[in-house]
Amino acid sequence: MIARDEIETKDARAEISGALTRGVSMPRARGAVRVLLNHHGLIVGGSICTVLLVLAIFAPLFATMDPKAISMTDRLLAPTSTHLMGTDHLGRDIWSRVLYGARISMFVGLSVATTASLTGIIVGLVGGYSRRFGSTLMRLVDGLLAFPGIVLALALIAVLGSRLSNVIIALSIVYLPRVARIMHGVVLELREREYIMAATAMGAKTVRVLVRHILPNSMGPAIVQGSFIFASAIITEASLSFLGLGLPPGTPSWGSILSEGRKYMLGAPWITLFPGAAIFVAVMGLNLLGDSLRDLIDPRLRGATGNARADGGN
Repeated sequence: MIARDEIETKDARAEISGALTRGVSMPRARGAVRVLLNHHGLIVGGSICTVLLVLAIFAPLFATMDPKAISMTDRLLAPTSTHLMGTDHLGRDIWSRVLYGARISMFVGLSVATTASLTGIIVGLVGGYSRRFGSTLMRLVDGLLAFPGIVLALALIAVLGSRLSNVIIALSIVYLPRVARIMHGVVLELREREYIMAATAMGAKTVRVLVRHILPNSMGPAIVQGSFIFASAIITEASLSFLGLGLPPGTPSWGSILSEGRKYMLGAPWITLFPGAAIFVAVMGLNLLGDSLRDLIDPRLRGATGNARADGGN
């Protein structure tokens, strides 16, 4: 009888536990969705980035003409139904060139953000956790941070040459120290936690401690920084192309379109207006996305922002 009562009690507890689990999971899921929907910046920024990515990936479908096709009879035409954004001084369609420029800018931004983030995470982990090599490694990072980003990018492009791959490498080196510095600070704080010290005392290897315990707890700041690097890389690539040191001549990119249209700003302002607007929209969307991710990942910042707004309202 006692054994039977114990079995029935265990079954009842299991049913209650399952019911509680099912009852709590749905509200949590709804709460997560509600939190995401309440972040208007996340929705707007994510929507802008999604639209730009779709336009960049499927640029051949949305383009009305060949972005490199020259037509001297259609020089400097204002926007019409045939040329939605007008034409440039060589008769090339601005709408098609802006679309293909989005493909290049988004590819460069995504590649630089990914490369710089992954490399910076590794450097920051080693520099923050290693007491032997950390100081030397971070001094090298500080040396890179001492140079202004655009100056360092110009120097690297001058050495490597004007190619798409070289632009990505140069910009990755420029933005790598930002991620490394952030990760270094986070790792310095985490390595003194009790569970890290306990894992080390139990004989856990350094690689296991870094990958299993420190990395998952330090990815939030790196992800947020990656979104800002994405936006900064787009601006820097456009600046390099504007100066003629980015991509090869004739490649449709937002910076090169701006550079070619600066001579015709008074008579044909649409040449610079539309690529400039594209850069503005892309950077705004990425910054909104980054700010929202930062608020979601760090609740303390979200609370501070809310208190600041409340104080401002009072």
